[in-house]
Amino acid sequence: MKPNNQTNQTNQKDQINQTGIPGFQGPSGQGFQCSINSINPSNSSNSSNPSNSFLYFLISFLILIIPSFVWAEFEIKDLLSYLKPYITLEEEYNSNINLTARNRKDDFITTVSPGLKISTLPRSPVTGEFQRTPTAEEKFGLDMDFRAGLVYYGKEEDYNYTSLNGTLSAWYSPTRYLTFRLRDYLIRSNEIRETDYSPVAIEGQTLISRTVRRVVYIRNVFEPSIQYQFGRYNLFSINYKNNIYNIQSRTGRDSVENSINPKIAYWFDIRNGLSFDYTFTSGDFERSADLTGHSITGRYTYRFNPRTSVFGEYNYLNRDFDSPSIDYEVHRPSAGIEHAFSPTLNGRAQLGYFRQKPDRGSSTGGLYYEIFLSQREQKTIYTVSFQGGFTEEYFTAENPGFMKTHRLLGTVSHRFLKNMTLGARGSFERVKYSALEKDRIWGVSLNGSYEIFRWLGLSLELSHRENNSNISERDYSEYRGIFRITASY
Repeated sequence: MKPNNQTNQTNQKDQINQTGIPGFQGPSGQGFQCSINSINPSNSSNSSNPSNSFLYFLISFLILIIPSFVWAEFEIKDLLSYLKPYITLEEEYNSNINLTARNRKDDFITTVSPGLKISTLPRSPVTGEFQRTPTAEEKFGLDMDFRAGLVYYGKEEDYNYTSLNGTLSAWYSPTRYLTFRLRDYLIRSNEIRETDYSPVAIEGQTLISRTVRRVVYIRNVFEPSIQYQFGRYNLFSINYKNNIYNIQSRTGRDSVENSINPKIAYWFDIRNGLSFDYTFTSGDFERSADLTGHSITGRYTYRFNPRTSVFGEYNYLNRDFDSPSIDYEVHRPSAGIEHAFSPTLNGRAQLGYFRQKPDRGSSTGGLYYEIFLSQREQKTIYTVSFQGGFTEEYFTAENPGFMKTHRLLGTVSHRFLKNMTLGARGSFERVKYSALEKDRIWGVSLNGSYEIFRWLGLSLELSHRENNSNISERDYSEYRGIFRITASY
């Protein structure tokens, strides 16, 4: 259900080029200014500068937030063990760069991406990569990966641009019961379908929204949180999210999301527990009605043993749009089971029913389900996810809103040799936007990587994806191959 268009007086394009993190103040009370000229391979005069909010966030975090005594634990001679500079040369062939049904354009795309990883996590003795699992004894941690890419198109030179990719995860525990966390995600890209930026998204998962052609967009998601543990299993946390989406298109839909999410989990004894989760969302849209949202989730869990538990859950959603758009609410009761088959294999199954009630028009409903299985061994990693019912998607290129969906996702990777890994990924999505608009999107890919030396690696990815829609203009078929060479220190 899409909000109707209306004029929004706030110009978010001006905001994002001036302020990296809205409301984030420096010591003097003034916001950090984040407008820095960038290099664009096309040298196009109408290309706007990318936001530098990730870099300013990192600098402000290091200077203002981390206590100075933390750095005293690290000797200067060990500094290089926390840094990993690298550079990647990528060559891609794409058979349909704009994902169109007709007038397809193929191209070769070359990307040169210098990057830097900074992490307090230990490096793997096998791969030299930073290990992603911190220990409980670590009071402070920082894990950052940032790279900038010069992207050149062989035929469509007007599409040349500078890409940005950055992730930051940091935590600080002054006591064993209190933890502060920060997460920041930054991307500047012109991919037609954007990568899903949710922390729980499966590798390779994309958003349903798409752009109609290759246009540059930038997204920055800033998420600080605080967690307090007041018992063995009892937790209270507050999470805040600021999500800025800016697209360089006259018809694009810029948006800003601000949300706050308190959670509490309380266990009466080792078997019986309750949890409550509330999210307040404020959404500002440049070309459509603004949004005020509420989400409330309550769950009762019964634990049979440390490996198996069952739960009953009730979720209520309320979406209130500015006039003349249509408000709606959703009720979703469900029940499920979680089971650890082994220390490395975990599964979850959930089944329920949802009912959407709009202010105007007829209600709709259906079956809601989720099946999730994940295996993480030393050599083999796989994930399977099967979801159905409905999903919501705002703050994206199209803002499709409420949709009925069925989605199957699967990934697997296996390290055959010490220096060689092979993997595969597959997906199928059935999306019903309305009674008159339906998509069936599927894709498969194969990938492999080989480490020639500890500092030099190769990778290859071959993929195909296709959309079969009841609206012929939305159909597309795409083949792509990507070859990468990465050198690191």
